[in-house]
Amino acid sequence: MSSASIALKYALFAGIATLANLGAQMLSLAIYDGAYSLYVAMFFGTLCGLGIKYILDKRLIFHFTTRSRSEDLGRFFLYSLMGVLTTLVFWGTEILFDSLFAFEKAKFLGAALGLAAGYTVKYHLDKHFVFHRRHGGPSRLC
Repeated sequence: MSSASIALKYALFAGIATLANLGAQMLSLAIYDGAYSLYVAMFFGTLCGLGIKYILDKRLIFHFTTRSRSEDLGRFFLYSLMGVLTTLVFWGTEILFDSLFAFEKAKFLGAALGLAAGYTVKYHLDKHFVFHRRHGGPSRLC
C-alpha cells in the first residue's frame, strides 16, 4: 500500500474519530452545562474518539493482529499512553481557542485543529512503538 493511500485512510479515520469526539462533546454539553462542563465534555469526547480510532488504526492502517485478549489490552494501554501528549495538544488548543475567541463554536474549531496536529504526531508514535513487533514474527496480515 502506498504512503499516499495510507495517509488518505488515516486522515479519513482521524476525521471519523474527530466527528465522534466532537459529537460526544456536543451531547455532553447538551446534557450538562454546569461547572467544568467543557472539561467533562472533553473527557467523554476523548474516550469516544480513542476507542473508535484504536480499532480503525489497528485493523485498517497497521493491519495488526493481537495474539490474545491480554496483548490487545496491553496494546490499547500503550496506544492510549502514546495519546497522552497528543491529547494535551488537542485539549490545550481547544481551551486556548475557547479563551481567545468570542464566538461560541471557537472551542470546536480549536479542538479540530488540535486533533489534526495530534493525530499527525500520533501516527508516527504508533507506527514505531505500538503496532510494531520486536520479537516473534510479523505484525501485518498479508
